[in-house]
Amino acid sequence: MGTSVQVTPLCGVYNENPLSYLVSIDGFNFLIDCGWNDLFDPSLLQPLSRVASTIHAVLLSHPDTLHLGALPYAMKQFGLSAPVYSTEPVYRLGLLTMYDQYLSRKQVSEFDLFSLDDIDSAFQSVTRLTYSQNYHLSGKGEGIVIAPHVAGHLLGGTVWKITKDGEDVIYAVDFNRRKEKHLNGTVLESFVRPAVLITDAYNALNNQPPKQQRERDRDFVDIISKTLEAGGNVLLPVDTAGRVLELLLVLEEHWSLKSLNFPIFFLTYVSSSTIDYVKSFLEWMSDAIAKSFETSRDNAFLLKHVTLLISKSELDKVPDGPKVVLASMASLEAGFSHDIFVEWAADVKNLVLFTERGQFGTLSRMLQADPPPKAVKVMMSRRVPLVGEELIAYEEEQNRLKKEEALKASLIKEEESKASHVPNINSSDPMVIDANNKHPSLDGQHGSGYRDVLIDGFVPPSTSVAPMFPFYENTSDWDDFGEVINPDDYVIKDEDMDQAAMHIGGDMDGKLDEGSASLILDTTPSKVISNELTVLVKSSLIYMDYEGRSDGRSVKSILAHVTPLKLVLVHGSAEATEHLKQHCLKHVCPHVYAPQIEETIDVTSDLCAYKVQLSEKLMSNVLFKKFGDYEIAWVDAEVGKTENDMLSLLPISTPAPPHKSVVVGDLKMADFKQFLASKGVKVEFAGGALRCGEYVTLRKVGLASLKGGGSGTQQIIIEGPLCEEYYKIRDYLYSQFYLL
Repeated sequence: MGTSVQVTPLCGVYNENPLSYLVSIDGFNFLIDCGWNDLFDPSLLQPLSRVASTIHAVLLSHPDTLHLGALPYAMKQFGLSAPVYSTEPVYRLGLLTMYDQYLSRKQVSEFDLFSLDDIDSAFQSVTRLTYSQNYHLSGKGEGIVIAPHVAGHLLGGTVWKITKDGEDVIYAVDFNRRKEKHLNGTVLESFVRPAVLITDAYNALNNQPPKQQRERDRDFVDIISKTLEAGGNVLLPVDTAGRVLELLLVLEEHWSLKSLNFPIFFLTYVSSSTIDYVKSFLEWMSDAIAKSFETSRDNAFLLKHVTLLISKSELDKVPDGPKVVLASMASLEAGFSHDIFVEWAADVKNLVLFTERGQFGTLSRMLQADPPPKAVKVMMSRRVPLVGEELIAYEEEQNRLKKEEALKASLIKEEESKASHVPNINSSDPMVIDANNKHPSLDGQHGSGYRDVLIDGFVPPSTSVAPMFPFYENTSDWDDFGEVINPDDYVIKDEDMDQAAMHIGGDMDGKLDEGSASLILDTTPSKVISNELTVLVKSSLIYMDYEGRSDGRSVKSILAHVTPLKLVLVHGSAEATEHLKQHCLKHVCPHVYAPQIEETIDVTSDLCAYKVQLSEKLMSNVLFKKFGDYEIAWVDAEVGKTENDMLSLLPISTPAPPHKSVVVGDLKMADFKQFLASKGVKVEFAGGALRCGEYVTLRKVGLASLKGGGSGTQQIIIEGPLCEEYYKIRDYLYSQFYLL
């Protein structure tokens, strides 16, 4: 049998809930994504709680709450202690996203699901990888290789490739085929015939042809400009550090082009740190941004028209007038966007512009309904300092707790002190006197003199057998230069520096401290007061698709190209999941699965894989040919066993039978056209064929894919009279392949 692979969804199937899946490869358990939603409903994590202790590694694909929001809670409450792997941007921006989530909720509720310390602790165990980096696991994961690849959608977004014994398991959710201003498109299409592909059906029913980027951006800024010119304000509810980056570049470019003076504000608790980190992630962005920086040192995120804010009070100080505010959270469930919406919704001149579908059950999803509601009930909460009797009661309770803690500490200290002074009476230490020794000393006069010694300032404990000062032996090692030290004790770890930068100087300007520290370090006793309001929604509500996900047609095209042997569908409505499942059964492969929550499916490959050792006798007679970055050869051998009972390929004892020539390579007609043109051959495409010179025609025929998910046989047919030109073109064609 091939590599054993089982997939168990823990959350996010047949619905739009957060993503979390258990993938077991030969008994090694991967938790791929550990998401939560903006409602932070603990019941969603029950399946995860039952398997958290069995997980050996965690892979994170995107830096948003839906993909990593439950990580701090799972490590704190469920005992999840496995190492975590992600790209650098997913680590950095994911950390900031969780900070923003915590601070947004702590300001308006007694949020206790996790703390800032829990977030720091969870992200300390993250190992950061670069795109296409092959990371070899050790221990129980020996032989497994993981590698992150470009997904698009969000900065650092990852398509995970897990390889064991030559078989690939690909995890690709929320990918984007199209290039954008700040991101390249996914590389998912570069994978062909993986053993297992796990992907989502989120956009399977979205078959509207996507607008060209320029047209979409033009419509986006036109709607905003019209609102501003009419004297209205524009609110864009956004995520902390994900799709908002694309929106900032669109607005920045348009404001520069049109020389507009309307202010733009980016308002989150971590906005300054977000942009500072993003400035250093140019190598993770689109080719255009990287090239611009290389040629002119122009950093796309040196924002000239966007002001970064970290508190609502800063926005309130801005003079009245039309403005654009990008504020977290996108769900409108908490954060600055929630409060601003309540203030601005009643004005008909204002605009609330949604750029992504709201999470199920949230206020933003409710407002995106067709038709939108005319009024909504919202809960307004704020934190106020305690006064009067409440303050007195709080202080009394704190004093009582402090006294209890001090009493416990003193008792523990006393116990430790007693334990440290109990000597070993069986010791041969000459300074210790055995009180049970009945033999008189050599000096009869002072046989019991030790009991009558008066010592000023030191009273021996009652457990002591002799009046002796405490003595602790120094066990340090010494050499000719002094005490031997361990240099590792004085090394500042990267994680400690990261946290110091976050908590002490979170960004270059220190603005993170100013905002977050005022909340984190504020020890003023306070409470949260809440009241329910009915908000009349008179402002305009518009949705424009800036989600950065491939549409349904694109998803189907990619799946047909990848042609996995087995396909697992997750994360999407029941209707979308079933639709994509039926399509793939007809056009992609016969093995398509859509499991329910906690339903384990076995997607072990039907292929048999064996490990064999290549003997030195065999390899000494093999002739390799260069094939791109590889060397290939044809081998005739017979299977034997080594002394250790391992399978080995040995030279055959009889002459090798002749074999048909094998042509290795994949010819792209467009590339061959350029090659012929460089050789002076007149060439053009006509009717799906390549016309070469006067008489010769090349065409590629055959099935693009078979129903088994495998690639069909493709042939290149060369047609024309047997003349000098024909043989010349044929030789050029042969030169594009490798013959074995």
